[in-house]
Amino acid sequence: MFAFISGLLVGLSLIIAIGAQNAFVIRQGLARQHVFLVVMICAAADAALIALGIAGLGAVISSLPWLLEGIRWFGVAYLTWFGITAVRSALKSQKLDETSLQPTVAIKKIVLTTLGFTLLNPHVYLDTVILVGSVANQFEDNRWIFGFGAMAASIIWFYSLGFGARAASGLMKKPIFWKILDSIIAIVMFSVAAALVFAQL
Repeated sequence: MFAFISGLLVGLSLIIAIGAQNAFVIRQGLARQHVFLVVMICAAADAALIALGIAGLGAVISSLPWLLEGIRWFGVAYLTWFGITAVRSALKSQKLDETSLQPTVAIKKIVLTTLGFTLLNPHVYLDTVILVGSVANQFEDNRWIFGFGAMAASIIWFYSLGFGARAASGLMKKPIFWKILDSIIAIVMFSVAAALVFAQL
């Protein structure tokens, strides 16, 4: 039980931050578009990366700095593109009505976008694979129990974030709200992209 709770707390401490992925989950929740699919992909990807880290992938990644460097620049380009998209969206007049509540975005696009936010940030490998994997292995025979705790943290966080935002979507009917939200999301995307540019990996 100690190993599970430790994993849960470590997982929550790493994931609770308004980064690019969380901002995207919040927006999908507020728009009520494919919320279950988005949170499921985020949680499943985290669980898979945690498992790979415990199984030893962290050591492999640490020995291949060029791989993280490549992911970093893909991430910079991707986040910059999404930030520009958010700016363009903020300049449009939109509101949350019965039409906008329908899941009009293609599922394929949602899947690819969610995977992009999840896998094109090198810090997810540093935190989830290398850090969580290293800490988990300190628990030796209980390392997988620690890992399950960290996986539970991802599930709890993403489901709470996505469906919490969805529950609040009824309050977000004014166009000005979406302008403010998209502006904030654009700032987050550009900030994370800038941080990746200057990061010392």
